[in-house]
Amino acid sequence: MRIQTDRLVPDPSGLARAAQILETGGRVAFPTETVYGLGANARSDAAVASIYAAKDRPAFNPLIVHVADAAAVSAIAHLGPQAMTLAAAFWPGPLTLVLPLKPGAGISPLVTAGLNSIALRVPASKVAQDLLRACGVPLAAPSANPSGRISPTTAAHVLAGLDGRIEAVLDGGPCAVGVESTILDLTGTPRLLRPGGLAAEAMEDVLGAPIIIETTANDTRPMAPGQLTSHYAPRAPVRLNAKAPLANEVLLGFGHAPDATINLSPRGDLTEATARLFSALHDLDASGAAAIAVSPIPNTGLGAAINDRLRRAAAPREG
Repeated sequence: MRIQTDRLVPDPSGLARAAQILETGGRVAFPTETVYGLGANARSDAAVASIYAAKDRPAFNPLIVHVADAAAVSAIAHLGPQAMTLAAAFWPGPLTLVLPLKPGAGISPLVTAGLNSIALRVPASKVAQDLLRACGVPLAAPSANPSGRISPTTAAHVLAGLDGRIEAVLDGGPCAVGVESTILDLTGTPRLLRPGGLAAEAMEDVLGAPIIIETTANDTRPMAPGQLTSHYAPRAPVRLNAKAPLANEVLLGFGHAPDATINLSPRGDLTEATARLFSALHDLDASGAAAIAVSPIPNTGLGAAINDRLRRAAAPREG
């Protein structure tokens, strides 16, 4: 269903309108110095799920969260000595750091794809900074384009792909850097997960040590947005495409599922189901269920993302 997409000017009135949209669960594309991001409240499951819906994002990949300053980062993640050194040198700027997520930080698990790490960035763009301070919430913001398409560096690029699918775009002119941020994983030895607007050599100079270059997918450790990551696995085994639960199973339902212990969306809404998936699996796991059966879910739109995550949850496990 198409919606009205407003093109806002980043003056006080436009920023106030953009902040209002974000505070009420909507999506606003906004410029950073790298590319335009599609922002939504990172603390809201439904708002984050709506990012996936707008982009037709085909899988649950971790999203970068944008905040106004390093103090806001420290409220969400653990900033070790290396992170503090890099933050002092390069924030605000085109650097994303993957850091250990603090328990109780209040970030939607859809942002982190169920991982215990989070990708955080402090953008340098004045418009991005003004928006972050106006809305007062951390913004999950992948690139503001349909999944798999060229990243946008102008508001016109955003509208070419997402007009009618998001609430607004904040037109701050062309992006200065024009490529995505560099992503560095600091959950262990520094690892470059994605090259971008900040050279690895510059980070090595500041750290006084080499950085491991590791830009390929890896299913056993946290990775960059857009890459495969380790899957979420409940303690209980998972059976997919179940019409009804067996005697030892609880049912994670979708649509008409009268036997469901938890129903992701009784009305069959894939956006609602996406928003509830991780929390539902956590709740069933915490209940001590011996086994989990899952109702069939359409493999279209967000259903492809849900099924991707469920297939990994149901995959055979080592040990």
